[in-house]
Amino acid sequence: MTAAQWIGTVCGVGYLRPAPGTWGSLAALPLAWGLHMLGGFPLLALATVAVFFGGLWATRAMTAGKENHDPSEIVIDEVAGQFIALWAISYPSWAHGIEITALWPGWVAGFLLFRLFDITKPGPVGWADRRNDAMGVMLDDVIAGVFAAIGVLILAGITHGILGL
Repeated sequence: MTAAQWIGTVCGVGYLRPAPGTWGSLAALPLAWGLHMLGGFPLLALATVAVFFGGLWATRAMTAGKENHDPSEIVIDEVAGQFIALWAISYPSWAHGIEITALWPGWVAGFLLFRLFDITKPGPVGWADRRNDAMGVMLDDVIAGVFAAIGVLILAGITHGILGL
C-alpha cells in the first residue's frame, strides 16, 4: 500500500465490509479517546486539522485520474468528521476536569448522530458531497460532524438542563 492508501483507508480499515464508513467512524473512537487522554481537547482539535489535510491529500492521490472521487474504501473523512462530533464531549471534559469516559452517553450520541448525518446528507452535507472532488469528500463529513456535535450539545442541554439529570 502507498502512503496515500494507508492514510485514506486508515491503515486498511476502509477495506472492511459491510459499511466501511461505519468501520471508519468506529476506528475514530479509540483514536479520539487516546488523543484526548494524551493532550485533552487541544490535541484532539490539532489532530482533527491534521487528519483533514492529510485526508485531503490522500483522497486527491487515491482518486487522481479516476471517475469515482469518493470510493468507499476512503474512510479518513469519517475519522475527521467523527473527531469533530466528539469535540462536544472532549472540550467540556478537558475544560471542567471531567473524566471523558463519564460522558459515555455523548460518545454514543456523537457516533449515532454523525452516522445519521453522514448517511442521510441533509442540506449542506449533501451540497459538499455533490462537489465530486476531494474537498467535497472531506467537507461532507466535517459538516456532518459539526451537525452531530451540535446535536450532542442539544441532547446534553435537554438531559442536564431541562430534565435536570
